[in-house]
Amino acid sequence: MITVTVRRDRQGRLRGFSSSGHAGYDEYGQDIVCASVSVLVINTVNALSALTSDVFELETSEESGNIDVAFSRDLTEKGEALVRAMILGLESIQKEYGNKYIRVIFKEV
Repeated sequence: MITVTVRRDRQGRLRGFSSSGHAGYDEYGQDIVCASVSVLVINTVNALSALTSDVFELETSEESGNIDVAFSRDLTEKGEALVRAMILGLESIQKEYGNKYIRVIFKEV
């Protein structure tokens, strides 16, 4: 199962997100859930880097499939929209395929 954790502070501001695990929906190379989550998360990281002035730390592990993004400052309006769009897509995947394959959780930090 893939777990995506979205971190927010007490005021509701985004502080980061992480994605870990593999969906297990299908065999390697055929897993559309894993591929969909990967595309959304990686595209969001790339878009934050290319299209905004937002500063973040990125840690990745290709072997485990883990990605962690930490925001050191408040996001710009554009950055906030990009991350919210990612969350919307991830929640849609969760609704379509179920908690057995992906879980989106929110954590206060």
